[in-house]
This record gives sequence, C-alpha cells and structure tokens, in this order.
Amino acid sequence: MARYTGPTTKLSRREGQELFLKGDRSYSDKAARRISVLPGQNQSKFNQKSSEYAIRLREKQKLKRIFGLTEKQFRINFVKSNKQPGVTGHNLISNLERRLDNVVYRLGFLSSRNEARQFVNHGHVLVNGKKVDIPSYLTSIDDNIEIREKSKEMKRIKESIESVARRGVPEWLEINSEKLIGKVKRLPSRDDFTLPVDEQLIIEFYSKL
Repeated sequence: MARYTGPTTKLSRREGQELFLKGDRSYSDKAARRISVLPGQNQSKFNQKSSEYAIRLREKQKLKRIFGLTEKQFRINFVKSNKQPGVTGHNLISNLERRLDNVVYRLGFLSSRNEARQFVNHGHVLVNGKKVDIPSYLTSIDDNIEIREKSKEMKRIKESIESVARRGVPEWLEINSEKLIGKVKRLPSRDDFTLPVDEQLIIEFYSKL
C-alpha cells in the first residue's frame, strides 16, 4: 500500500479530531472549524451507529495516520511491540514515538512528521555524530540528535524552532535551540503521548484478524 499523499485535513476530518498533520496550520481557527465537517458529500452514512469492528478500525487508522505510516509499516510495529515484554499498547506507542522522524518533529526541528520524514530521508540529521537517513530508526536513551551543520540555516528549520513553544518539547527529550541539538533523556512512556487514542481497541482489532 502506497503512502497517502492527498489532503491531510481530510484525514483529520475523517477521524473527527485534529491529528496535527499540517504543522503550524493545524493550530489555526480555520483548521478547527474544518475538523467538525466530515469528508464526502453524503454525510448520512457517518451518522449511522458504528459496528465494533468499525470502531476498532477507526482507532487503528487514527494512530497510523498520526505517525504517517503505511498499513504494512504499522502492522510490523504492532507485531514487534506484541513480542516485547510489557503492555503491547504501551510498547506500540513508545516505539512509534522513538522513531527518528518523530523525534525530529517532537524536538521542533520541523513542524510536522511528514516534513521531518523527508528531512531525515535527505540526510540532514545526525545521530551521535553520524548521518542517519532512515526515518524508522529507533532512538535510544542518551542519543544525541542534531541538524547537519550545512542544513542549520534552512528557512524551515528556523521557522519551526521559533514556533516550537506552541506545542512544547516532551519531557523525555531535551533541546538546545541555539545549537539545534536534542537528546533522548529517557524512553517515552504512554503518558507522554497526549492525543486521545485507545490503544486497547487497536490490540482488539488485530486479535480479530
């Protein structure tokens, strides 16, 4: 399945909540108004009572879309998380948060996960002094994530750093905004992920397949 390249607002509208896929524009009043309108011309089908399967599917789709993954990528992450010790749902969210593209976004270097993924792909990010161009790379405790020296003057970086105060940097990360260097202080926990997602429904969705 190819990665979605259509209108990102449509995805948020389908899930009925802001998924913050459009960077700083996701915080505008206009974006908030659009989220309340479901996509499609025929709205009647959205007013029907959802089946248990549909409810679980929507929750899976929501988390998948937040992190911008394909179905195959998301399922791989779920299987891996299910094999790890601990609570599967918590493992899943922690592993998704640890992805390098997400860490770059969470540090405020870029204003959306999609931008951060492209940035990593193009080789602008260093992990512990070495270039890493794999967005799915899992960061670990004490990893240093920084912007390559030649890329620090890019306009998008400067704009994003200036607006990072709007969404803040999570407690499991720390950032030196002047040097554009971030550090993983600890692994992310379930409590660090604040968007409303019921991961138990995702576990139930895959258990029924």
